[in-house]
Amino acid sequence: MSNDTRERNRRMNHFDGHDEIWLFGYGSLIWKADFPFLERRPAHIHGWVRRFWQGSHDHRGTPEAPGRVATLVREPEAICHGMAYRIAPEVLGPLDVREKNGYLRELTRLHFDDNGQPASADGLLYLATEDNAAFLGDAPLDAIAAQIALAHGPSGPNRDYLVHLAQALRELGVDDPHVFALAARLPHPAGDDCPQRRQ
Repeated sequence: MSNDTRERNRRMNHFDGHDEIWLFGYGSLIWKADFPFLERRPAHIHGWVRRFWQGSHDHRGTPEAPGRVATLVREPEAICHGMAYRIAPEVLGPLDVREKNGYLRELTRLHFDDNGQPASADGLLYLATEDNAAFLGDAPLDAIAAQIALAHGPSGPNRDYLVHLAQALRELGVDDPHVFALAARLPHPAGDDCPQRRQ
């Protein structure tokens, strides 16, 4: 399956002419910042929750056996915590490749969780909505966890994505019931006592 969004993202011009951009990460961008950035700050956005409803056919799974990765779903009054990065605009090119399986750049308002300045800023995030071809949608938590436990792609096991995200959120002091419930349902890998199951 392919839902390559690179060209659509390249045509977006929200920050044309800017020397820098704030980018909000809520999934692997929290713990896998394999791109240059000028500044990194914990932040949150309003009106969204994190859900493992997006298929991964190119990183954490394959077209025949897709994994599941995080996207955002609208929920009034909700707050989603993550990490904000101040980046140069040219960094978006490689990020468009990383997020090409269904994710589109969207404008957002960031609110920073530290005491620095500014307290908030306009920025971008990558969002996979239900109208992209890789969207898998809701399912029972046990079924989602089982899919994650089995899936494996060019970027490694799908379970690693979930475990690293849960750990990163704990380090930020963030309670995310959806992510933590999925991590607790992962079967024990061989030789691992899976401490996240006891959380």
